[in-house]
Amino acid sequence: MRRIAFINEKGGTCKTTLAVNTAAWLARERGLKVLLVDLDTQGHAGKSLGLDVRTLPRNIFHLLTDPAVRLEDVVRPSALEGLSVLPAYKEMADFPLAVAQDERRAHRLAERLAPAEAAGYDVVVFDAPPSMGITTRNILVAATEVVVPVGLTYFALDGCAEVADTVRQVAESEGRPGLRITKVVPTLYRRTALATAILERLESYFPDALAATPLGYNVKVDEAQSHGKTIWEYAPSSTGARMLAAIAAEIYDGVPARAKRGKKASRVA
Repeated sequence: MRRIAFINEKGGTCKTTLAVNTAAWLARERGLKVLLVDLDTQGHAGKSLGLDVRTLPRNIFHLLTDPAVRLEDVVRPSALEGLSVLPAYKEMADFPLAVAQDERRAHRLAERLAPAEAAGYDVVVFDAPPSMGITTRNILVAATEVVVPVGLTYFALDGCAEVADTVRQVAESEGRPGLRITKVVPTLYRRTALATAILERLESYFPDALAATPLGYNVKVDEAQSHGKTIWEYAPSSTGARMLAAIAAEIYDGVPARAKRGKKASRVA
């Protein structure tokens, strides 16, 4: 069972957009049984799939802190066949305090998601909060691979370096030698000198992981989220859908990273 974590300590990098639509693409295009796990207090992953996360009696926080709550008590189906979501909401802000006295607090998520494989899930996709605290550490312990969305802005490289350092540290300290960053996805792409310069720096830092397809702005993606739908339900023929499909294919199928960007990036952005 592959467990793919979308992580960046900076907010506004399109992390949730990528996590939700990659999970949906895997269910829709690959016919996989996918569990999307939201761990952000805003609950945007669930909201993007049309869930009213404010009214749900239980969410990921209850699974992580109450031994009586089972995985099947919390998982909710989406409108897409094969895609389910484990929602979050503001209770997750209390998670660090709730597990503070537990020596194995970094393993809570991995232990509580253990039944997912027995339940037949092929892939688990994690949408991490924009921080590198105990919640994100739980995600890294539970994950098998990490995808880092990087907004092409001035401070992008700083945030990406922090994530890379944390992944290495967790891999060493938690005995996870196989944990690594498998894909770095440029987002907020525009044809500017600054974006080109940042892309070149990222390519030098992550020559084997940088995605060939950057995610540019497309209004249909925002509209889909505002309607509680994935891009595949809302505008499957849009430019946004083509970009997200190309990125999802790179993440899952291992398409060779950035052999030559050339015209490809300009065409899809």
